[in-house]
Amino acid sequence: MTLEACYAALGGDYKDVCGRLCGERLVKKFVLKFLDDPSFGLLRDAMEAQNWGEAFRAAHTIKGMCLNLSFTRLGTSSSALCEALRHGYTPEAEPLFRQTVEDYEATAAAIRAFRTEEEGA
Repeated sequence: MTLEACYAALGGDYKDVCGRLCGERLVKKFVLKFLDDPSFGLLRDAMEAQNWGEAFRAAHTIKGMCLNLSFTRLGTSSSALCEALRHGYTPEAEPLFRQTVEDYEATAAAIRAFRTEEEGA
């Protein structure tokens, strides 16, 4: 799988990120580091604990990473969740959280597939 194919699988904008980070080398570096970031685990834990402030901060961090890496699909869902949690809990937060989880899992799966092929090459 190429990095461009990985971006297609995760619903991102490959050309945009390559323009922002001046080429594929840096994009690849940061895409592979994405899975090491603890923000998604923090988001899950905070939502389960009903710690809305911490959930907002985690969603905000995920949103920022997605904007920087042009992960469009996950960026859209995490941004909507972030806004729903900005002033505490709202009923919209639950379905937005479920969508963010789904989008994160799809993003992570695409990155893992890319990493597996990179390691095997």
